[in-house]
Amino acid sequence: QVQLVESGGGLVQAGDSLRLSCAASVRTFSNDGMGWFRQAPGKEREFVAAISWNGINTYYADSVKGRFTISRDNAKNTVYLQMNSLKPEDTAVYYCAAKHVGGSYYYTRAYDYWGQGTQVAVSS
Repeated sequence: QVQLVESGGGLVQAGDSLRLSCAASVRTFSNDGMGWFRQAPGKEREFVAAISWNGINTYYADSVKGRFTISRDNAKNTVYLQMNSLKPEDTAVYYCAAKHVGGSYYYTRAYDYWGQGTQVAVSS
């Protein structure tokens, strides 16, 4: 069983920055693709960013491209999401997820394990 624990959420003002962290409980973390998704009230969970197992390939939703950066430290079993220039529309619960095998990074169905989520709220 893989456990993913997110942290770093909070309440900030528009234009501020936050860095989310996701710590994984297993040594096989370094073999997994990792993704960040978010879900706002009344909306479906949507893709935010993803990173390949070796950190070489990264993927972003158009809405966050240029503002958010995903990275990982396999020695610490941790993936990060640096969020800059935050906007009120970024308000959501942010989830990290681990993907063992194939499938598109952009879709929730490709991921095998999910964290419990961390709340990000951006005021205008």
